[in-house]
Amino acid sequence: QVQLVESGGGLVQAGGSLRLACAASGRSIRNYGMGWFRQAPGKEREFVASISWSGGRLSYSDSVKGRFTISRDNAKNTVYLQMNSLRPEDTAVYYCAADPRNVVKYDYWGQGTQVTVSP
Repeated sequence: QVQLVESGGGLVQAGGSLRLACAASGRSIRNYGMGWFRQAPGKEREFVASISWSGGRLSYSDSVKGRFTISRDNAKNTVYLQMNSLRPEDTAVYYCAADPRNVVKYDYWGQGTQVTVSP
């Protein structure tokens, strides 16, 4: 079993930045694909970004491309999401997830961290 804990959320003004972290425990995630998702009030959860186990393949939703950067530090068993040029529409609960078999199927999820962007 893998436990994922997100941190780094908060309240920021539009145009600001936040860095989210997802710390894994219970098992090494070095061989797992990892992803970030978000869910805004009244909306379905949506994909934000993903990173392959090697870090060599990155993927982003169109809405965050060029503003957000996903990265990983396998020595720390942690995945990050650097969010720049934040917009009010980025307001959501952000979740990280683990894809143990690298088949874009996320079996483990964190509890989420709230990001609120004020106009």
